[in-house]
Amino acid sequence: MKSEINLAFQKCRKENRPALLTYTVAGDNTKKRSLEILKSISEYADILELGFAHNAPTADGPQIQNSSYRALKKGIKLKDVFQIVKNYKKSKNAKPCILMGYYQMVYRYGEKKFVKKCKQVGVNGLIIVDLPFPDNKEFSKLCKKNSITFVQLLSPTTSKERMKKIIASSHDMLYYISMLSTTGGKLKVSPKKILKNYNKIKRINKSKNTVIGFGITNKTIASLKKADGLVVGSALCKGISDSLENRQNPVIKLNKMVKSLRNKIK
Repeated sequence: MKSEINLAFQKCRKENRPALLTYTVAGDNTKKRSLEILKSISEYADILELGFAHNAPTADGPQIQNSSYRALKKGIKLKDVFQIVKNYKKSKNAKPCILMGYYQMVYRYGEKKFVKKCKQVGVNGLIIVDLPFPDNKEFSKLCKKNSITFVQLLSPTTSKERMKKIIASSHDMLYYISMLSTTGGKLKVSPKKILKNYNKIKRINKSKNTVIGFGITNKTIASLKKADGLVVGSALCKGISDSLENRQNPVIKLNKMVKSLRNKIK
């Protein structure tokens, strides 16, 4: 049986466009509002990534760090993240949901217990940024056993040999990091170069859904629409920061932002 993630990509292919993946931090700026944002952006996003806040992130740029800080300040815990997903998945327009975070939290919770809980609340995929191949083999198997897509990461410095191994062991989605930077950095590489690197991955295995993340904004998204999917995170986290600063409702702001992103890749 095809996963919800795979079906989402299939639908986008039929519509001749890339999948739009959004990233927000669970609990930003409150648990209630975080859930409202997910429900609201579901109207235009195809797959929703939800980060669990961490006080010592390694790849997150300032925008995502601000989001995490706001969530942690309000006391967000892993159990709250699961509750947000559970409530979101009950909503009418619920889309596939990928949890994204760091291994330390998974380890502390207990790997088996964590994956079981993910399945229970309706998590469709997992990205564990600091659990690289081949150290993630056992965890990847555990996810597969529980019908959860474990998303592997590839970057511009991944050698061809390593790339082949990662792709061979991956599930039905790969995440290509467009440039060596923290999230939200300015796109330092031309879209043409990003797509050239991206196509090297696709040549190894055309059937794996491969998304591009890092540096994608309203300005750059259209130039990368040949990809299977595009991830926008920092721009949305900044949208929340801006609306809070201006005493506006971030739910409305993010709905508009995601609608605009979707229009750019039609």
